[in-house]
Amino acid sequence: MSKPSSLHLLPWLPTFFLFAHLFHASLADLGTASQYSPPYTPTECYGSDATQFPSSNFFAAAGEGIWDNGAACGRQYLISCINSILPRACKHGETIQIKIVDRAQTALSKPIKEGTTMVLSNAALAAIADPNAPSLNIDFRQV
Repeated sequence: MSKPSSLHLLPWLPTFFLFAHLFHASLADLGTASQYSPPYTPTECYGSDATQFPSSNFFAAAGEGIWDNGAACGRQYLISCINSILPRACKHGETIQIKIVDRAQTALSKPIKEGTTMVLSNAALAAIADPNAPSLNIDFRQV
């Protein structure tokens, strides 16, 4: 009886690498987002300091799941919309970078929907979805 040869697997090696590349593990998390409106200050992270807000106005309040006893302050995330209960609300292909400046639970302005992973500023939500969407399912990754 002859020994099986691994050489017969060699032609399949490029296909294996192609599939490994296409199906790599994602570094992002899935969560939910809502929005809140001004006034945005004072915030839990930076008080009334106007310089806390990025020039893009893409910022958010952290939900309890990512608040981390205040360690979330200043963290930046890449966010994209996956879907919403509002049909065709997501702007597919749009990804924005936001900065955490507040805690959703204690924010001066209350979110449209409570209990989400993040509560986005009006500008941030409008950049990735229809601003009329009450909440979104999002893909987010810390940068």
